[in-house]
Amino acid sequence: MLLKSRAVFSLGLRMCSTHVTTGPVIEPGRPSSDMSEFRKAFAKAKNIAIITGAGVSAESGVPTFRGEHEKWRKWHSQDLASPEAFSRNPSRVWEFYHYRRELVLDKKPSAVHLAIAECEARLKKQGRSVVVITQCQDDLHRQAGSKHVLKIHGSLLETRCMSCGQVTVNKQSPICAALKSKGAPGANVSDAQIPVDKLPRCEERDCRGLLRPNVVFFGETLDSHILTNVEKEMELCDLCLVVGTSSIVYPAAMFGPRVAARGVPVAEFNMNTTPKTEYFMYHFQGPCGTTLPPALAPHESEEL
Repeated sequence: MLLKSRAVFSLGLRMCSTHVTTGPVIEPGRPSSDMSEFRKAFAKAKNIAIITGAGVSAESGVPTFRGEHEKWRKWHSQDLASPEAFSRNPSRVWEFYHYRRELVLDKKPSAVHLAIAECEARLKKQGRSVVVITQCQDDLHRQAGSKHVLKIHGSLLETRCMSCGQVTVNKQSPICAALKSKGAPGANVSDAQIPVDKLPRCEERDCRGLLRPNVVFFGETLDSHILTNVEKEMELCDLCLVVGTSSIVYPAAMFGPRVAARGVPVAEFNMNTTPKTEYFMYHFQGPCGTTLPPALAPHESEEL
């Protein structure tokens, strides 16, 4: 998903900079898989940024919408997750997002989520910080106990009113009566064609505007406030982990390389190598639920 907007474009330009602030520029090469060396960097780090993607949610059973889950009915996700699609057919788009909401509502945090949350709580007591910068639209990081979470692509469990702009946490199941038992993904399932006045509506007094999922649709601008906070964290961190992401979605794909360009250690945890693997100091291949927990476990130097 290449999000074309001035905010994203300018951020992307800054992230492609090779300006060195804390160390030498890391040229593309072969990353290390030496966990003992990574653990030394982990023990020294004061401010850790953890970038997470769909692979982390997949550990909890949330489909990644790639491969066998690439389509909902006969449409790709980008055919539905756009302002134009919502304007043309809000019923179909709400069916898709109702399906996605119901998928995540009954999921539990995985070993990855729990390891990150435990690490944040433990290091906070030592005066160290952990921030999660996630592309995931579920709430599993917070359910696991993570406190410092920046959700760059929004949340499936929030709504935004098209009329008054009110953003509200909404975990109702179903989100409205008309969507009950709707949203089945089968290729031969017909659209429910729900009247627009029966779709989720704003409950603010005298509004009743149409609600939409509070997510970033394809082609929309990312929240500038969140991007500003992300940029601050990228400049502050002295260790970065890139976990469960294909590193093909911008601008998030450049977060790790930008940190690496400052000479800061970056470790990638993923099932496979990615287009950005060669820019990182470390790469640990395999299920994140297996590789990440030992990487974030208490180090022998920590005072427990």
